Parts: sequence; structure tokens; C-alpha cells
Amino acid sequence: MFDIGFTELMVIAVVALVVIGPERLPKVARTLGHLFGRMQRYVNDVKADINREMALDDLRKLQASMQEGAQSLEQSVNKELRAAEQEIHQVAADAQANPDAAPGAPPAAVADEGAKRG
Repeated sequence: MFDIGFTELMVIAVVALVVIGPERLPKVARTLGHLFGRMQRYVNDVKADINREMALDDLRKLQASMQEGAQSLEQSVNKELRAAEQEIHQVAADAQANPDAAPGAPPAAVADEGAKRG
């Protein structure tokens, strides 16, 4: 993490022993260990929060794309439904206009049949 070698650690330990003294050195080392542990936990918590936010952002993007796809599908289904309804209304209107026509006969066949009778 800090890229400190063994010789550098020995120099730091000797300087700490001289500056702090042999009586207080264990307590200071313990306190530094606790602080270092807290720092590591804090860094891990921040990393976890960032990963959670990234995953949440990905989920939001996925949700938006799924909603867009659903709306597109709904629009195409509604378009087809309206086209089918118009066709049904057209057939019903043709059937009301020509009540003597055979049910299910195409409009051209109805015109030919009318010409044969007349």
C-alpha cells in the first residue's frame, strides 16, 4: 500500500523508540494499529458504497430500457388492435349496406353476385 521496505520499517522503529521511549511505545503502537484498522474499514465501506451505487445505476438503466421496450410493445399492439377494429367495423358496415350478401363473402364476390341477379 505505501511501498515501504523492511529496512525503512526498521529505521522508523528505531526513530520511534528514540522519540517516544520504550515505556510508551507499546501503547502508541496499539493505538496506531487501531487507527489503521479503522481506516481500512472506512476505505472498505466507501468501496462497498461505490459498488452499490454503480450497481444501482446499472439497475436504473436496465429499468429504463425495459420500460421503453414495454412502451414500444404496447404501442405496436395498440396500433394492430386499432387496425383490426377498423377492419371489423368496415366489414360490419359492408354487411349492413348489403344485407343480402353471403356472410363471409369478399366484397368483390358480392358485387359479382349482385350483377348476376340483376
